Amino acid sequence: MTVEAARRVFLTLTVTRWFPIGLVVSVTVLLMVERGLSVGQALTNMSFAGIVVFLLELPTSGIADAMGRKPLLVTAAALQVAVPVLYATAHSAVAFAVGAVVTGVFRALDSGPLTAWFVDTVHRTHPGADVDRTLSQSSAVLGVSIALGALVSGGLVWWHPVVAWSALTFPYVVYAVLAVVHLVATATLLREDADVPRRGGAAATGGGPVPAAERPRRGWGAALREARRAPRVVADGLRLARDNRVLRGLLLVEVFWAAAMVVFESLMPLRLGEVLGSTQRAGALMGVVAAVGWAVFAAGAGLAGLASGRFGVARTALASRVLNGLGAVWMGLVAGPVALVAAYLVTYGLHGSGGPVYEALLHREAAASNRSTVLSMASMLGFASFAVASPALGWTAQSVSTPVAMVLGGAFSVLGAVCFVPALRRERELGAVAARV
Repeated sequence: MTVEAARRVFLTLTVTRWFPIGLVVSVTVLLMVERGLSVGQALTNMSFAGIVVFLLELPTSGIADAMGRKPLLVTAAALQVAVPVLYATAHSAVAFAVGAVVTGVFRALDSGPLTAWFVDTVHRTHPGADVDRTLSQSSAVLGVSIALGALVSGGLVWWHPVVAWSALTFPYVVYAVLAVVHLVATATLLREDADVPRRGGAAATGGGPVPAAERPRRGWGAALREARRAPRVVADGLRLARDNRVLRGLLLVEVFWAAAMVVFESLMPLRLGEVLGSTQRAGALMGVVAAVGWAVFAAGAGLAGLASGRFGVARTALASRVLNGLGAVWMGLVAGPVALVAAYLVTYGLHGSGGPVYEALLHREAAASNRSTVLSMASMLGFASFAVASPALGWTAQSVSTPVAMVLGGAFSVLGAVCFVPALRRERELGAVAARV
């Protein structure tokens, strides 16, 4: 497969993977509440997916290396077909929990292998080539796909063509159909060679045929061996964080930031339903709001690049996360729908600005030998923190009020500012060395 053909497949599968997610990203919590779950039960159910991803992320990454990218991607795509079916037919907390667990499994299987397949394919003919431009395009395509999906979702809820169903059910039906399309596309478009070099192999940096010694060991036996390595990888990561104060602080940022994410991802549709007096109206409006939110997210990411060049990466990351938490507090304090949507959009833009600069700080503390481990630890801690914060704030919203839960989540997120202090000091040290040089 040529590089251009691989790029087309990569971007096409990014669209077919994420557009269906956009259809349901803003109606999931509303559907659970409409089906009789309390707010606390709904957000507790959402935490199950994060727990599953936390448990499976490292084992599945090893299995992808052992068995190849395509088998995991096809399996994930098949499970994705089951997810909207489970949600559309669920009418109890247990049924929704099953849907959340399957969601977590498919996301764990799906996390990373497509990008790894693209990089492997490019490096077969162009060893060591940079792929940052295509990866940036992929991020833009992902954001646009979710935004368009959310916009279409709002239209589907407003249209409500099948009166026998709830208006919030129809986006899941369309999601199921499009998930089948993604499964077929993954099975037919992806082509994977058997002799892609293993990570770290000598052939990864040179051209020509791949020696037999560098070919990956594929199969279930290799997959099980890789899965058994997961505890050792976790232990290595913990030792790395123990010995690196800056990295330890950056990882702890995820503990606090996850609370703000619960506010603008999960509590926002519920609060909008409260101020509008209808979950159906909230579902229709959230489609448009979420679409604009993803556009603002992209703008925030672009502005962060400009700000980091002027003020420094660490300062920009700190400011973005603090302002993001204050935005979540603001969302809990406003009363009307217009003010709530405005606060959400500002907060979501700050959400977009924080991600790239935070990841840049992580890369500063990582080396080629442990870069994947560092990124996985941050991702795992973020999922685990979300899984704890989601039910905690959900039950607070149910027992006290949704605005109080939003204020508490945002305020807790702001406390994470102290975790950036070691990174700020490191940045000043690097600046001093650069000035001397």
